[in-house]
Amino acid sequence: DSGQLGDGTTTDRSTPVQVRGLADVVAIAGGRWYSLALRHDGTVWAWGQNDSGQLGDGTTTDRSTPVQVQGLADVVAIAGAGWHTIALRRDGTVWAWGNNFYGQLGDGTTTNLRLTPVQAQGITNVVAVAGGSEHTMALRRDGTVWAWGFNEYGQLGDGTTTNRSTPVQVPGMADVVAIAGGAEHTLALRRDGTVWAWGHNEQGQLGDGTTTDRSTPVQVQGMADVVAIAGAVWHTLALRRDGTVWAWGFNNSGQPNDGTTANPLAPVQAQGLPDMGP
Repeated sequence: DSGQLGDGTTTDRSTPVQVRGLADVVAIAGGRWYSLALRHDGTVWAWGQNDSGQLGDGTTTDRSTPVQVQGLADVVAIAGAGWHTIALRRDGTVWAWGNNFYGQLGDGTTTNLRLTPVQAQGITNVVAVAGGSEHTMALRRDGTVWAWGFNEYGQLGDGTTTNRSTPVQVPGMADVVAIAGGAEHTLALRRDGTVWAWGHNEQGQLGDGTTTDRSTPVQVQGMADVVAIAGAVWHTLALRRDGTVWAWGFNNSGQPNDGTTANPLAPVQAQGLPDMGP
């Protein structure tokens, strides 16, 4: 209904339709009711809902076909969030646009809407970015994790619940190789194959066996040899080297796929999947 399928209409589709006018795409990402694409030439394109400027085209007009994000080049990675968007440039700098009510763009302000990209301050040598509902994360080349934005549940991992408009380092996180965001929680995968999480935990999405929010990282119970992680709104997923998929957190619709609808507070294996290993 916001044009997020990119086919020039606002008609819901139950089978795939091609996004109009895009070629040479090398990466895609999704935000809340909007979509993103990174082209081989390093430009970013977006379509769908734009009420917070999350499409980055200088307007707040919804788009049902892709528009180019203004003023960005040499982009190597993109991430969608709730109402803001993140891009990583080849030079290791982070850029963001859209809603900034909690400082989630990282430019040192809480100027509510940025309709074109602004640079996150004080952070360089970034190799990966991720977004939560209203917070942003970055992984630096040295294996440290940094975060900024909304922090009511401790999702920035700095031991506080204070919102941050510039990046702060997550203490105690080293040798991290991947990051991911849920709505209000954050995840890190370390080189040793362990998974760590922090932030909102009402549904057990941190996987530490409790429903206690955490403002510093806690290790997910019983997870080893993990090679990939993903965050959803209130649940979390991990892929192990042996090709098995594990999940924990909110389970009202069977999200962890363990055959129950109870919220698992620690990882359970998803059932009935073929080998998903690398």
